[in-house]
Formats: sequence, C-alpha cells, structure tokens
Amino acid sequence: MAQIIEITPIGKVCTDFGSKFGIPRQSGLIEELKGKIVFEKEYRRSEAFRGLEDFSHIWVLWQFSENADKQWSPTVRPPRLGGNRRVGVFASRSPFRPNSIGISCVRLDKIETDTTDGPVLYVSGVDMLDGTPVIDIKPYIPLADSKPEATEGYTADTKKYTANVKYINGTDKKFPEDRLGLLTEILGNDPRPSYKNVAEESYGINFAGYNIIFTAKGTDITVTEIEKGEFNGTSD
Repeated sequence: MAQIIEITPIGKVCTDFGSKFGIPRQSGLIEELKGKIVFEKEYRRSEAFRGLEDFSHIWVLWQFSENADKQWSPTVRPPRLGGNRRVGVFASRSPFRPNSIGISCVRLDKIETDTTDGPVLYVSGVDMLDGTPVIDIKPYIPLADSKPEATEGYTADTKKYTANVKYINGTDKKFPEDRLGLLTEILGNDPRPSYKNVAEESYGINFAGYNIIFTAKGTDITVTEIEKGEFNGTSD
C-alpha cells in the first residue's frame, strides 16, 4: 500500500482571474499577467527567502484546488487536440491528476519584505486562479532547467492557436483603457476547447473584477458585454 503523504500549502496566489475559464493554458504565454504570492504566517520569515532576489524566474508548485475532489483519469483529452484524441495523463498537464499538482514557471518581478503579510513575491506570466494554494517555491536555474534540444510532442501542433478579437456596442469603453490590450491578448489565446470552434456560442470570463461576455465562431471572438463583477483581484 502506498504511503500517505500530507502536504500543507505554504501560501496562495492572488491574480485577476475570478474563474478558471479564460486563464492561459500555460505560464508565460502572456508575460504581462501579474500576480502576487502571499504566504501563511508560519512561512513569513525573511530568512526563508534569502538569496531568492538574485533569480529572475521561479517555479511555483500549486494545487488545482477546483479539481482536488475530482477523480483522476489515466487518459485525458487535451482541449487543443479537438476533444477526441486521448493521451496519457502523464503526457499532459491536465488538472485531473492523481494528486492535482500544477507547476508554473513565472518571472519574479520583486520581493517586498516589509508588508503586513510578511514577504510577498510579485510575479508575472501567471496562469493561476485567484486564491490558488501554493505548495512550494523553487528558483529557476537555466543550467539545469533550460533544455534547448527538448522535443515537444503534440504541443508543437497546438501552440500557434489564436483568435481574432473585436468589441461591439462600445464594450471596449467599459473596460479600463490601460488594460484593454491585455484583455484582448487573453481572448486572442482563445480559451475555448478546439472542438467548440465551429458553432457560434456565448461564453463569459471573469477578469480584473469584470465579467466579459463574448460570442465565438471559428477564429472570430466578439465581445458583446462587459460589466463590473464582484470579484476584485490584484492589478499590482
């Protein structure tokens, strides 16, 4: 029988995403997406972060908290592969894993040590829901972590997946002007599964405290409504 290992979250990630839908499928796809990592009281010790400021990037290990109580599956259907092709769960980054653990490489923008929350890490290139539990932090080491000769399997066929975005009914005026380009980039990454890019359907994402409603068909996304939502993430 496998040994049971208990893992205690060391903190949480604060981001502008109030729902899973719309979050980039991988970290670093949109470098301008900001977030911060706030630690639990037990780990708010400045000596635990000594030397981390010299690294430009970090690995964040985190929990798919929205899927923690779901059954894992030995095979999954990556959304970008059209919804029909199955691959092994260990050949994917699906959240439906035995231990629901995710990993992200993000840029470490700065560390603030003198805050009411103790040391806080400010990062960019995030791909996590607001409030995501953090399991561990490790520095990104180019010598060991960068493998230019690495092959990428089926992801080579799905990485250039974009949509055309337009705003109607003055919706572009209802969103903060200085962040409209970022919203356009998020939608341009097309959050839909590939098998839903034929028929026109309506969708919604919650980003930066706004509910964004859009329709999509083929490679075209049209934003039809933007309204203030209750969620209030970080834009620091």
